[in-house]
Amino acid sequence: MSTPFYVSPQQAMADRAEYARKGIARGRSVVVLQYTDGVVFVAENPSRALHKVSEIYDRIAFAAVGKYNEFENLRIGGVRYADLRGYTYDREDVTARGLANVYAQTLGTIFSSAAEKPYEVELIVAEVGSAPEEDQIYRLPHDGSIVDEHGSVAVGGNADQISSYLDQRHRDGMTLAEALKLAVESLSRDTNGGERTLTAEQLEVATLDRTRPQQRKFKRILGRQLSRLLDEHAAAGAKEPAADADAGAGEAGASDEGTGGKGAKGKDDSDGESGPLL
Repeated sequence: MSTPFYVSPQQAMADRAEYARKGIARGRSVVVLQYTDGVVFVAENPSRALHKVSEIYDRIAFAAVGKYNEFENLRIGGVRYADLRGYTYDREDVTARGLANVYAQTLGTIFSSAAEKPYEVELIVAEVGSAPEEDQIYRLPHDGSIVDEHGSVAVGGNADQISSYLDQRHRDGMTLAEALKLAVESLSRDTNGGERTLTAEQLEVATLDRTRPQQRKFKRILGRQLSRLLDEHAAAGAKEPAADADAGAGEAGASDEGTGGKGAKGKDDSDGESGPLL
């Protein structure tokens, strides 16, 4: 009779965590930034059908990286929780903190269960308040822990490098255009330190705008509005001092090339994005 193979609980949990981290690292990054009028979500996502950023409730939004089918199930569960709680009690009782706790319990239970694999997802839950100091941003890794974030946060394949870039440059009181510019710059940096050009067709952008008169504060930035904001960013780069003229010209050229070739490139990226990882 052979001896059963034994793996210590510590090693089993470490292996599960490594498995989940590798899956998340293959997904495209998402950046969330506070700005003067709310919170902006910027994701690299050429697909127009599969969203990485979504509305949950009046003032609450959700962003995720990893296996699409897994975080989509979590999103749907969050919407049901918010609708039921708001209907049973009051709309004001639906908070990002409560939703983050629900997600943490779900992810933690799945991660510690030996009967199924851990979810290969990392989530961000954000709520916009009536003032910037009341905004809430929570990051939820694969193991169900909750990290309370302030100012800026990044998740996905290149999150560490992007977070370091954001920490050095993000400041309070940024406008939406400034925050979007910073987010796109951070997502454009690759792992070896180089930069690439991201066009409007490759981005998914949404905001929680506290200045909106309606109860629902979530709004997607699409089409011409997004292109105009990105064009303003490119124009601002072209007007830098003469000492940076060569660099500015290179950025402008890259932007023109990305816009001119968006048909073929957008299709290729979209085809890849339709896979299980986002």
